[in-house]
Amino acid sequence: MNIALWIVTGLLAVVALVSGNIKMFTPKPKLAQAPGGQWTATAGAGVIKTLGALEVLAAIGLILPAVLDIAPVMVAVTAVCWSILMIGAMITHIRDGEYKVITANVIYLAMAAFVVWGRFVLEPFVA
Repeated sequence: MNIALWIVTGLLAVVALVSGNIKMFTPKPKLAQAPGGQWTATAGAGVIKTLGALEVLAAIGLILPAVLDIAPVMVAVTAVCWSILMIGAMITHIRDGEYKVITANVIYLAMAAFVVWGRFVLEPFVA
């Protein structure tokens, strides 16, 4: 189970890192034209970049605490935060009528829920 948790956590970290970098470094008009990016047309550039930075921090928080063995419980806490972010993303995409993108959000939410359950219940990191 530990290997499955590491695989899912790693995949989630890659998603967060890529998504965060896209939000931080892609110009707002280009983001608004992308599939699932309609919400950026009405959001401020600072909000978009802040969300991107939070996603990059999530990628770091999903991996480094366990690898460095410094407060490894933060992996599960980060996965909880990612779950909340995905719920917000789903609400935003529903509001904007971007229903195709919600499938990805549901998958990422399920992955994060698996990490939360796995790291808090099944295979918690031992101090």
